[in-house]
Amino acid sequence: MTTFSNTTRRAWLKQGAALAFARTATPMAAGLAAMANAAAQSATDYKALVCIFLYGANDHYNTVVPYDLSNYNAYYAIRKGTVITGPYEGIALTRASLAATALNAPLSGGRQMALNPQMSGMKTLFDAGRAGIVMNVGPLITPTTRTQYDNKSVPLPPKLFSHNDQQAYWQSSFQTEGSASGWGGRAADLMLSGNSASALTCISVNGNALYLSGQQAISYQMSTTGATTVNAIKGKSLFGSSACATALQSLMTQNSTHLLANAQTQITQRALNTYDSVANAIGANASTALNNLFPTSGTNTLSAQLKMVARLIEKQAALGVRRQVFMVGMGGFDLHDFLPDQHPPLLQKLSAAALEFDTAMQYLGTSSQVSSFTASDFGRTLSSNGDGSDHGWGSHHFVMGGAVQGGQYFGQAPEIGITHNAQVGSGRLLPSTSTDQMGAELARWFGVSTTDLPAVLPNAKNFDLYKLGLFKA
Repeated sequence: MTTFSNTTRRAWLKQGAALAFARTATPMAAGLAAMANAAAQSATDYKALVCIFLYGANDHYNTVVPYDLSNYNAYYAIRKGTVITGPYEGIALTRASLAATALNAPLSGGRQMALNPQMSGMKTLFDAGRAGIVMNVGPLITPTTRTQYDNKSVPLPPKLFSHNDQQAYWQSSFQTEGSASGWGGRAADLMLSGNSASALTCISVNGNALYLSGQQAISYQMSTTGATTVNAIKGKSLFGSSACATALQSLMTQNSTHLLANAQTQITQRALNTYDSVANAIGANASTALNNLFPTSGTNTLSAQLKMVARLIEKQAALGVRRQVFMVGMGGFDLHDFLPDQHPPLLQKLSAAALEFDTAMQYLGTSSQVSSFTASDFGRTLSSNGDGSDHGWGSHHFVMGGAVQGGQYFGQAPEIGITHNAQVGSGRLLPSTSTDQMGAELARWFGVSTTDLPAVLPNAKNFDLYKLGLFKA
């Protein structure tokens, strides 16, 4: 007979209960089953972390672009091509197209960077000191050199360059596809006691999110239009009959002497109650003011997701939460082909949505209480395969908000080339900053103590932490 550990048994019960409720409220049900109001820490103020995940692996070389003449020329020589598409020659942006988004903040050695021409909104945030750039960050288990990578003399993140596995590693910080928890959820586990509505601690507006799954906290999923519930109960009509809807609700919430059936009843009732709480707090529609602050939300899915996050933050006091972790995201970044056509509009949407969200946080007076950051599967190759790039490793990412020490770069800017020892072939960057180092500073700002950090980011103990300086003192 197989013996289950307590952790495995809990996970099995969560999954089994969730499956039984799959067509109605799987995301909220799974977490509500195990939510407890005991935690290692409690909070008296409000703070929120917002992860913006770029699915498919964003091409960081054409997001944060070398602009000083020497490094730009090295970039251009590798990425240039004969096909001209707007400001692109091959997959290299022309230097003239970068003039308007060149960043004044210097790097060592006279280096200068520019943002993609479509990222004027992000440049506004950077110039205002409300966004910074983390250079060459990616998953590592321990600090790693090129020689150690080549010789496999240190442990490496498993299944490097695999989309699903590296998405999972970014979000979980220590496992690959199939992981049971993410570091955002584990950070939230420590904060549940500060939230009277613990089910609303972790919220995804972008589907199932490993990042938000903890031992107790599991993500509550919403859409850009609001909370999800059982349509028949919400509309008080099933097959055109209110009596049928009432009977359905009664069946779903009736007590049972059977252990699993009764647990399912509790899950269902809490899910229905949580829907009512959210719906009553945020209403059916965003306020006119918030709608005006998200002008692209009708055509920009990331903007629409961040508008929902803003609506929830606006009502955080009414919802009874002091610590929240959110996840939003957008796809389409796996651009082995058609990069000059398809990458710019993706970056324009990211940039516009980030600026709108920052403006909304200032309007709500929560700017210094909400920090957002980008993440992605991995970076991409510097070398071109014609009109796209291939899977990489390290990448550049943004961290944003009023508490951020913005207008600067964090970490170490990599050399531009395909033969140096800070890359592992074709310009795939060997990360100089680990996701654990970045996550540690985000978690500490959120309220996780240094004592509890190993429970949130297990590999953090292998790195020199708190040296990036992402946040103001």
